[in-house]
Amino acid sequence: MPSPPHNGDGDAHPPQRRRRHLSLLLLLLRLVTFGFSLAAAISTATNSSPSWLRFQSFRFVFAANVIVAAYSLFEMCAAVHEILKGATLFPEPMQLCFDFAHDQVFAYIVVAAGAAGAADARRLRAGGACAAESGSCVLADVAVALGFAGFAFLALASLVSGFRLACYLTTGSGLHIW
Repeated sequence: MPSPPHNGDGDAHPPQRRRRHLSLLLLLLRLVTFGFSLAAAISTATNSSPSWLRFQSFRFVFAANVIVAAYSLFEMCAAVHEILKGATLFPEPMQLCFDFAHDQVFAYIVVAAGAAGAADARRLRAGGACAAESGSCVLADVAVALGFAGFAFLALASLVSGFRLACYLTTGSGLHIW
């Protein structure tokens, strides 16, 4: 079996190629996060019962998912820019810190919103409120579940952006340690 072609220093995958693969992975993770967060926000907003407006937790679920969807859309644009131009939108150290910090903050916000929404949805079911408005309760459960799915993919994106930041901090120039 022939060995893969090498560039001059014995590396089968040059750093630019690894960087592009990581950017494509981040783009995919952010696209999925965007889809789940947007779907969660839409399902919360289209809940036909006005009773969800009485609960701050459901407003929090809606707001957190709208914010995460908007952030994911911005990050998708930044990833496409990086893939096409070969450079980050902001200076690289700033972009890597920005990505990692915001991934962390928004992941915590969306998981906190999901936890609050799940607690109130459970409380509504236990109190018998879902007997009269079962469709509304199902839609609230769907919104919370979609928000948690968005969190899972945002957490994965956070791991990847954290890896990119760690590589930059240890080598000073991207992905040379991988």
